[in-house]
Amino acid sequence: MNAVLTPTRLLQQVIPTEDLSSNDGPSSSPGIERPSFNITTMSANFRRFNSRIGVVFVFQNHILRLLSWKQWSHTLSFLALYTFACLDPYLLSVLPLVAVLLALLVPSFIARHPAPPTTIATSPSSYSYSAAGPPIAPALTVKPVKELSKDFFRNMRDLQNCMEDFSRVHDRLISVLTPPTNFSDEPLSSTLFLFCFATASFMFIASHLMPWRFIFLVIGWVVISLGHPTIQRQMLTINEEHVVPHERQVKTWLDSWIASDIILDSAPETREVEIFELQHLSTSGEWEDWIFSSSPYDPLSEVRLSAVRPKGTRFFEDVQPPRGWEWSEKKWALDLWSREWVEERIITGVEVETEGERWVYDMQYGDVQSPDVETPTSKGTGIKMKSMTSWEEGSDADTDGLARRGEWRRRRWVRMVKRKWQSNHPADVRS
Repeated sequence: MNAVLTPTRLLQQVIPTEDLSSNDGPSSSPGIERPSFNITTMSANFRRFNSRIGVVFVFQNHILRLLSWKQWSHTLSFLALYTFACLDPYLLSVLPLVAVLLALLVPSFIARHPAPPTTIATSPSSYSYSAAGPPIAPALTVKPVKELSKDFFRNMRDLQNCMEDFSRVHDRLISVLTPPTNFSDEPLSSTLFLFCFATASFMFIASHLMPWRFIFLVIGWVVISLGHPTIQRQMLTINEEHVVPHERQVKTWLDSWIASDIILDSAPETREVEIFELQHLSTSGEWEDWIFSSSPYDPLSEVRLSAVRPKGTRFFEDVQPPRGWEWSEKKWALDLWSREWVEERIITGVEVETEGERWVYDMQYGDVQSPDVETPTSKGTGIKMKSMTSWEEGSDADTDGLARRGEWRRRRWVRMVKRKWQSNHPADVRS
């Protein structure tokens, strides 16, 4: 009988396990364990979420009806409250309490103390509402809708439409904001940067002088007024008659101004890189080419004390520039100031050539290299060595120094690099 793959097993075959259990996403919090992705858990959580999301869609519908002037009295009432809040911002601290009173407590009290039916009224004065007496109705509670009910599928429909609305708004914002801000068009992005910097500098100085209450009052009235159907029709007419014909003219003027005032032809950034040529003394007493390394492999370096083989390339041609850079010079140049880079790195126990090929040799004292300094070996033990003195100055003519030179020597090569030109294709950024 053939085995049947469950959805979770099938997903594990497609996506690696470490990706399913990873908590390194943008919504994860450090130190908090979250369940890994699972089809069963996903399905159960979606059903629970869809059963309880109805109140959000009801609130959304009320906001849309309010802003679209379905009932102009409600919209004007909202604008009156907004006006009071703008003129006296301290009233904003009262709004949460008023919302709790009018949206939660009062409706809940009326639900427990409903008004008497009109059929038992005996006089016109009996129609007035009275809260006297004990509660006669159960408390109002919010319960999740039942699965596979009419409200459940209505929530699924609204959730589906909200996802589509979010995707459209997201794609629209990306298409509008990304090209001017990602420096794919460097003159345009530089112009935007210039205007933002100038505006930020002005606001930093003059923000306390601006009438913010009046500004927010005008913005609120304008935004809400634009939702009126009559004003929307007028705005569409104005856009077709006056904005669209002059749009190309304004864009041409902006492009010509950017081309004349924004200059981006500066030379690319350059840096100096280094490489160390290491040579090892053979048993026959001759120096052998060993490796080109980014480290000088000096006697007291961590790599040297750990008895680790130096890392690098065997041939000069295999040395590559750093990532994102390219060579600006054709050849490497020998650093003739070997004493300076030795002093900058505070290297001790070496002999520096100030003439000739500028080698920097290890110094050897007696039969062993430096008594009194314990050098660890791979087995955890050490060799008692002398403490090394600082560097000494030598040259090719120093015949007395040959007997006390160690088994390694190095010299420094330098070369200039420049920033590599990147294409205008934008890199993918995870949303």
